[in-house]
Amino acid sequence: MFALAVTFDIVPADLDAFKAAMLINAKASLSTEPGCRQFDVCMDPERPTEIFLYEIYDDEAAFEAHTKTTHYATLQSTTEGMVKDKNVRFFKEVHQ
Repeated sequence: MFALAVTFDIVPADLDAFKAAMLINAKASLSTEPGCRQFDVCMDPERPTEIFLYEIYDDEAAFEAHTKTTHYATLQSTTEGMVKDKNVRFFKEVHQ
């Protein structure tokens, strides 16, 4: 399996719009991508502008397929300019 962890720092004024767009993307990923096993969108009221994602795919190819979907492209265009900072970490070995 292949996992990634993404932390976003969102522009405060754009937080609600970013959350809504990300939740649509996560739901579409889980329901339409056979290689997407988990897509968690995590938030903490103590750090309201931070959004953390944890995603698991069958393999790296399934993740690459995810980045070519219509819902991913929509997310990218919808959230352009809303992200102050983004940190992505990949994990190529996952045990459950």
